[in-house]
Amino acid sequence: MVKFSHGCWHPAPDTLIDWAVETVVAEARPEALHFVTSSKPINHRGDTLNNPTLTHSLSSPVDNVLHLSSTHWTKQKSVTQGPHFELFPDGQPDHTSPVQTSKAADSLKLEVGSLSASVDTRAKSFDVTFQAKDKLLTKLGWRSVGYVKQGTTALHPRANYLDPNKGQRWVTYQFQLGVGDKVYGLGERFGPFVKNGQSVEIWNEDGGTGSELTYKNIPFFVTSAGYGVFIPTSNFLSFEIQSERTTRVNISVPGESLAMYLIYGPDPKSIVERYTTITGKPALPPAWTFGLWLSTSFTTDYDEGTVTSFLDGMAEREIPVSVFHFDCFWMPGFKWCDYEFDNDYFPDAKGQLERIKNRGISICVWINPYIAQESSIFDEAADKGYLLKRTDGSVWQYDFWQAGMGFVDFTNPDACKWYQDKLQGLVDMGVDSFKTDFGERIPTGDVVYFDGSSPEKMHNYYAFLYNKVTFEVLTKNFGPHKAALFARSATAGCQRFPVHWGGDPYSTFEAMAETLRGGMSLALSGFGYWAHDIGGFEGKPDPALFKRWVAFGLFSSHSRLHGSGSFRVPWLIDESGEADKVLKHFVQAKHSLMPYLYTSAIETHQTGIPMLRAPFLEYPNDPIAWQLDMQYFLGDSLLVAPVFNAHDEVQYYLPKGDWYGILDGKMRSGGGYVTEEHDFFSLPVLLRPGAAIFRNVGEDLGSVVYDWSKDVELLVNWVEGMEKTVRIADHENLGDYKIALNIRAAGDGIVVNVVEGKITGTLDIKVVNKRIESADGEVKDENILRLKEGLSQASLKLI
Repeated sequence: MVKFSHGCWHPAPDTLIDWAVETVVAEARPEALHFVTSSKPINHRGDTLNNPTLTHSLSSPVDNVLHLSSTHWTKQKSVTQGPHFELFPDGQPDHTSPVQTSKAADSLKLEVGSLSASVDTRAKSFDVTFQAKDKLLTKLGWRSVGYVKQGTTALHPRANYLDPNKGQRWVTYQFQLGVGDKVYGLGERFGPFVKNGQSVEIWNEDGGTGSELTYKNIPFFVTSAGYGVFIPTSNFLSFEIQSERTTRVNISVPGESLAMYLIYGPDPKSIVERYTTITGKPALPPAWTFGLWLSTSFTTDYDEGTVTSFLDGMAEREIPVSVFHFDCFWMPGFKWCDYEFDNDYFPDAKGQLERIKNRGISICVWINPYIAQESSIFDEAADKGYLLKRTDGSVWQYDFWQAGMGFVDFTNPDACKWYQDKLQGLVDMGVDSFKTDFGERIPTGDVVYFDGSSPEKMHNYYAFLYNKVTFEVLTKNFGPHKAALFARSATAGCQRFPVHWGGDPYSTFEAMAETLRGGMSLALSGFGYWAHDIGGFEGKPDPALFKRWVAFGLFSSHSRLHGSGSFRVPWLIDESGEADKVLKHFVQAKHSLMPYLYTSAIETHQTGIPMLRAPFLEYPNDPIAWQLDMQYFLGDSLLVAPVFNAHDEVQYYLPKGDWYGILDGKMRSGGGYVTEEHDFFSLPVLLRPGAAIFRNVGEDLGSVVYDWSKDVELLVNWVEGMEKTVRIADHENLGDYKIALNIRAAGDGIVVNVVEGKITGTLDIKVVNKRIESADGEVKDENILRLKEGLSQASLKLI
């Protein structure tokens, strides 16, 4: 925790804060405001002495976004030294409204569209106010921007000619929170979903899911007040969210400078979409990744025979597997990573991979960027300078994980190529994806990077380089929309390299719930696709937990069976055989929803709005939606409420309207909480009012990759005046659409137009809450209309 104050009036012990108290330079430049603030008021000319300043710049890089930076000493290494985030990787959009700056007698102002910021330039009156359409969003007011000194010299730093930087130095912003304003996000956080009252540190660590530590720390939060804040640094950051000052979000970074992007919505979807314009949209994963992933688990004793027996067992039970994942021990112990199969356990690795792929199953292998001293490639990497070094020139080595391991230095272009060549050899053998594990235990003391990067800033940023370099190998081999990782560590921008999974939970219902909270918080940071270890990682799940987690896992964008010391095939967890049937049931349910899921995935890739959605993303005007953390939306149309217990009862909230259960075929009326009973073959998965989704009605779908437009049914939850265009993605040309239907109200019925592509075979339209009286096409039963091949328009009357 980084707290600089002791109550409202006094600084913390051994702390001196130079607050911005008065604007002494004020300039309205063509597209930015430039202003300098002093830390003492100017009563006479002598007050310009011994008066530290902060230099500020306020601008707008794109519509609905403001950028503020504040710097103490401008020419310090901590200000200029990298790494720096890759911002606007897809290009920086032009403004649709001009940026206007102005200077009045008592203020500076910047305006762009409906967003504005004003700086109070009156004596002793420092204040920066951010507004949208004359509504106050937030402000930096009295004692809200400061330069902080802590340590043994904090009270007398200016007389220290030997080392004026002795002790710790920070810059802080303290944003005002309005009455009732809530804060969300900041990456993957497993504690309370609403962040108010919490201290959050942005520092990647391998701490499991049951603590305040996390693998994916993202310096971005969303508020219920219509704006978000992104801090564009990979350095350590501290967020005190109503936990130091009860009306503020305090943000602090070590060093001489702090900057932020204020992102206006006003709705939360728009905030996330604009944030991903700044940091990058998620790549589109290939369709095969949406099926079931089966893993060997972590410390289990397995070989080719074990793998084959698992795949045979799944096939015998008619449970389709899309991906088989080899975890750590595909490589020999003490030799991670040498990127070579252990010949004792896999004497014909290339042949084995080919045999698995002949089953229609893709291959993923576990890797990390730590090279053990016993690895066959350690000496080569060390001798060529591809590993991180100490200041004395020796390799930075560590025993915590693999004995004597070094760390690949991804700031060295030659090291990147060397590392990619190792991965290329695996791709040539038949590997389709890499689980990029670890990347959090990155040293900061006595370490030197090839490009001179700051070790402190590289601690979090390392995850970006590690995953980017790995993702490039797969993209080069397979092309756009056909590359996918299974990644754990992350920082801002890592959403560009999907998929991400939630780390190591315990095998408990409580851990299942914290996993969902972590996933929803991460999704609010722009991460579009997400998975978790079904059944939990640590420990062996009991049958009830496993079956409940299976339902949750298969109604996530990505689904993996994985554990630590025990296998996750269902027949080894539930001897009754029921888990086999539950897993088959939910795998088939997910396969049938691929026409909807992959279309949702494309929208996520295009917009940055995640597939896993906190309820307030879809219902921002419902106050209760901002409190919900045990249910979510999968895409924009399906509400999912996992059952977090061994018995059948589940309670969840429904906004107003009529909701249709796609698993049980029942309608529910919203406007409050609902309590229901669901056995292991069910959970609430509800089509929202006014939504329409495609699903396949075929039986025993053996794969997630099939013609999603064949034998398809459109479920329509009709509301008066509804108009919606619904699409089906092309399973062959990923990223494109094969067919689009427009549905709109017409008198007392519906008109359906094929606006893109054409119907091949038949397409059923099922209006879940109405009966069809008459129609142009064939009426199969009282609420299903069948559109014949080649038909481009149909009308139906509803009663």
